[in-house]
Amino acid sequence: MILLTKIKNQLFGGHARTSKANKNVLFSFLIKGSSIACQFALVPLTLHYLDKERYGIWLTIFSLLGWLTFFDIGVGNGLRNKLSEALANNDVRMAKTYISTSYAIVGAIFLSLMVILWVICPFINWSRVLNTSPGLNAELTKMVLFVFTFFCIQFILGLIGNVLFAHQEPALSNLIYPLASVLSLIIIFIMSRTVPGSLFWVAIVFSCSPIIVLLTFNIIFLGKKYREIAPSFKYVQFKLSKDLFGLGVQFFIIQIAAMVLYSTSNIILVQLFGPEEVTIYNIAYKYFTIALMINGIITATYWSAFTDAYVRQEFDWVKRTVKRMEKVTYLLMGMVIVSTLVANWVFYLWLGNSVKVPFTIQIVMCIYALISLIAAPQHIFLNGTGKIRIQLYSAVVTIIITIPLSILFCKVLKVGPAGVILAMICTTLPVTILYKIQYDKIISGKAKGIWNQ
Repeated sequence: MILLTKIKNQLFGGHARTSKANKNVLFSFLIKGSSIACQFALVPLTLHYLDKERYGIWLTIFSLLGWLTFFDIGVGNGLRNKLSEALANNDVRMAKTYISTSYAIVGAIFLSLMVILWVICPFINWSRVLNTSPGLNAELTKMVLFVFTFFCIQFILGLIGNVLFAHQEPALSNLIYPLASVLSLIIIFIMSRTVPGSLFWVAIVFSCSPIIVLLTFNIIFLGKKYREIAPSFKYVQFKLSKDLFGLGVQFFIIQIAAMVLYSTSNIILVQLFGPEEVTIYNIAYKYFTIALMINGIITATYWSAFTDAYVRQEFDWVKRTVKRMEKVTYLLMGMVIVSTLVANWVFYLWLGNSVKVPFTIQIVMCIYALISLIAAPQHIFLNGTGKIRIQLYSAVVTIIITIPLSILFCKVLKVGPAGVILAMICTTLPVTILYKIQYDKIISGKAKGIWNQ
């Protein structure tokens, strides 16, 4: 009983910001844990319902769809920081204005994009893009049209996640896509028992499920709980788009770099080695980045908390919090190493003999995960404070060199599919080092020039 009381005081006692963050971490773990289990269950179920080739096609299309997220030009992340600042200053009117303007901008962008996609999509030879049978082109074109439309709608409604993050309620934001995954799992399971394998209907299910959940969250939170700051046409002020875009555009470019690291890997693999290698790569990525997902639960919780602390100049709290987060990071790095040692056994239990992940891919994916974890606490602090100019320049370099590096390793040096992960390692390691240097300079008051931008 005494031990439980001590743990409770450790987690939920002390600074109110820390207590709120810890509660959100705990709830986020429960939510994300269920989500991870659901995602892992979806892989063999969907793989069995389709086949390795069609599943690889869907994964490639899904990675291409990820590029659509960046057409908001970073407005979502700009909203998160600006809304956090408005809430820290108790400025309800400005909070409502930022939300209204963000919904108007993102709505205009994605509705326009939807129209453009419907015009140009039928003229693209999707079977050639995805390196598959020409006989599938008609089915693929119809599928892409519908899926792109649903994804555009999803990104408009998805701003509710940034609103929840700004209120330091990341657990609620983290609940959105796990609920969508559960809904997808239920529907795919029913389809696997009643409907012959269909790539089209799998794509529709995965695209529609998030929309249903996001629409529900928008109604509940902006219609009720946060009604005082709900979007309104009369509060739309496009002159404030400079505030949102100023920081948002930098996040936009940084996000593009992240997508380059992931999406172009799928595209390169499907072109050089075929859809089956995309399946192997994505299964390995999903397994070896579990620690990154766990770390993401923790760091995402502190993004807006760091914004609030930085506005209030509470640097002692920042240093204590980062040190605690670093201890967690070291534990997660140990988890990555252990997961590598038991990888073959886990893959067999998970997927049987349907997919085998080569040892070289396991090793390089382990190294990539370790590097990605090292500076995660400092990275989230920099995002929360908006000091991301170094990230911006690093992102530009990443965009330029990732694809050539991947092709160099895969095709010229004959490394094979593992080459795309080696390229990711080469672009991630230098940035990781820079994050730590910049954090130390800011927290010690020595940051000048680009280090303080």
